[in-house]
Amino acid sequence: MRHRIAVVGGGPAGLAFARVMHRHDCPVAVLERDSSPDARPPGGTLDLHQGLGQLALDKAGLSAEFEALSRPEGQAMRILDTDGTVLRDWQPRPGDRANPEIDRGQLRDLLLGPLEVQWGRSVTEVVPGTADGVLVHFADGRRETFDLVVGADGAWSRVRPAASSATPHYTGVTMVETSLDDVDNRHPHLARLIGDGSVAVYGMNRALVAQRNSGGHVKVYAQFRAPLDWHTDLDRHMGLSGRAALDLADAEAVRSSLLDLFDGWAAPVLDLLRHGTAFVHRPLHALPVSHTWAHVPGVTLLGDAAHLMPPLGAGANLAMLEGAELAETIAAGPEDLDEAVRAFEEKMWARASRWAAMTTAGLERLVSSDPTQALALFDEVQPS
Repeated sequence: MRHRIAVVGGGPAGLAFARVMHRHDCPVAVLERDSSPDARPPGGTLDLHQGLGQLALDKAGLSAEFEALSRPEGQAMRILDTDGTVLRDWQPRPGDRANPEIDRGQLRDLLLGPLEVQWGRSVTEVVPGTADGVLVHFADGRRETFDLVVGADGAWSRVRPAASSATPHYTGVTMVETSLDDVDNRHPHLARLIGDGSVAVYGMNRALVAQRNSGGHVKVYAQFRAPLDWHTDLDRHMGLSGRAALDLADAEAVRSSLLDLFDGWAAPVLDLLRHGTAFVHRPLHALPVSHTWAHVPGVTLLGDAAHLMPPLGAGANLAMLEGAELAETIAAGPEDLDEAVRAFEEKMWARASRWAAMTTAGLERLVSSDPTQALALFDEVQPS
């Protein structure tokens, strides 16, 4: 019996699910609100872990393609003091493929492959328990029914309310993202500072991280503890004397405020902000560490929709593996699809809660009143 299955969301979780389903000749409708693959920037780079993201790609039959695209040299990590002193400079050994990097756009295209995604299908509501199955409402007024709807639509999932009343909470840490292009030619001193992978600088309740992508592109992330509305009064919320409200759409005003916020840090480190081309405000939200829900027949969740956690390298990896595992479970042809999904959820919750606890604790240490905590965490997790 062929089940009517839809996955909402064309990110790593949804595409991994759909690609493994395709490999097993199981049809699935991929519903993505973006109008096309290039409707918005795909984001930065991802490190795919052995046993997690890489295992998902193996289940999709894409290991060789991933190896050709990935950048094992991108695993390199350098940590500086705020005065520019190099505290750690870790380089991967030859042949080390524990966590090679790949650009999000390249990963998306790899997973897309032969998939037929329904672009521009914005889901507004999912209603389980109807006579004909799970009813999906779209922004254009249309409706469709399915036997199973998989919510892989991210932090602010439209599928999640069908299974859980939980909503993401603000972690207390905000991130402002900027970018550098053609860094090796236009900013060679910053290319040397960043190296082949990433450079991170940790101060009191703030951090700067720069991460190399392919093609000389670099993502820079300014991170700091602040109220969610920090930008409404910089003097009161951030201690920036004489500064009032900040227009987050004004790139030069954001640049100037960030330079004041990180005042006193080494000049080459601040150049990461001085030469940034645009600024995007990204307050960090998370779901409860042990987020679960009472099983709802015909609906399940993957990735950030199920367990949004701080971005410390686990989220996309877990999302992809979950998508691949759920697809394999369904492709195996269980007599009771609903019981198979229920068993999958139990496994997902146990694993995700461990990672959520680790990343939540990690964020507390990385953006901390005691910057030595960040260095200690690096020493704990980095191979010797």
